[in-house]
Amino acid sequence: MSGPISPSDQRFLRQFSTVIVILVLVAFGLIAIAAMVYDHMPQPADPALQRSTDARIAPVGAVYAGAAGIAAMQAAQAAAAKAAASEVAYGGTLDGHDIYNHLCHTCHAKGIAGAPVVGNKTMWDPRIAQGIAVLVQHAIHGYHGPDGNYMPPKGGNPALTDAQIEATVKWMVAQAK
Repeated sequence: MSGPISPSDQRFLRQFSTVIVILVLVAFGLIAIAAMVYDHMPQPADPALQRSTDARIAPVGAVYAGAAGIAAMQAAQAAAAKAAASEVAYGGTLDGHDIYNHLCHTCHAKGIAGAPVVGNKTMWDPRIAQGIAVLVQHAIHGYHGPDGNYMPPKGGNPALTDAQIEATVKWMVAQAK
């Protein structure tokens, strides 16, 4: 049952072909425009910028399940603890005055949260009477006093070593004598 194509079918095929050709030309035009825009966009040249971007879009957490998950979580905690232990505050200095100026003066210069003001003998005498070892332990582990005083562990800087804390406490006590 094939016969000659009717004039209406011929007109349809011509119009359909024309629409297809126009759409293909538009698609190629858009591809060309996109290529030109991409070529003119600045490319990041700074590797620090790329690291910053990667850190910003990194996942916040992970899902751990089962025995493999527990092992992965413990490994991640161990790696974090090792990284934290390798960091030492203020270049590892044992100069109590220097550490005080970097961190402790925030509270101990004005008595914030009940902190004894450096050089104030009246505020320091009852504390000194407890002994340096007690003061050092309070500074390392934190302290909540009976009257609402609060000392955060390591003054709020976990990168401080116990030796740095002890040197700073000794320096502060020496200022009150």
